[in-house]
Amino acid sequence: MTKPFAPSCERNQGPILEVLQRHLGTTRRVLEIGSGTGQHAVHFAAAMPWLAWQCSDRADNLPGIAAWRDEAALANTPPAIELDVDGPWPKNGFDAVFTANSLHIMGWPQVEAFFAGVGKVLQEDGLLIVYGPFNYGGDFTSDSNRAFDQWLKDRDPASGIRDFEVVDALARAIGLALVEDNAMPANNRALVWQKTIEKEQAT
Repeated sequence: MTKPFAPSCERNQGPILEVLQRHLGTTRRVLEIGSGTGQHAVHFAAAMPWLAWQCSDRADNLPGIAAWRDEAALANTPPAIELDVDGPWPKNGFDAVFTANSLHIMGWPQVEAFFAGVGKVLQEDGLLIVYGPFNYGGDFTSDSNRAFDQWLKDRDPASGIRDFEVVDALARAIGLALVEDNAMPANNRALVWQKTIEKEQAT
């Protein structure tokens, strides 16, 4: 099959890799949720051969991921697994979880399911790294993000750019503490949380 291609992946994979390399130097197993085309996976796995990069996505995206994985022929990219945040999650644990441009595509119940699942698969001291646009204090950080949010809602009223504070509350409720909030190109962020022992009581 013809490999799927997302221009945005080509544009953002360099800046994202800088963040990942800073945090994943001792990581052995990473779960990527919503691997999409598979472009990110092969780029990051090639640059970080010491870790196993586990792709996952809904069933209809798995063939495209396989095309990128097969061409790259990397030893550290096992076959992608089917994962819908509302469905079963892997039984084994991971040192880190990564996702890019996914939370604003999901409906809010799916964002909640995402964090609930991460809480189950992320091992102690593990990292959650999320890339994408976020609002702060209920406000858009740019006119382009405001326009993008409107485009998302026209396409699917359940989607939209999420408020950082609300997402961070979900993270804290599963025992994650924010360790880094990175400004990225095109008005995106790369948020890094680490799993701690203490869990905040959900309100």
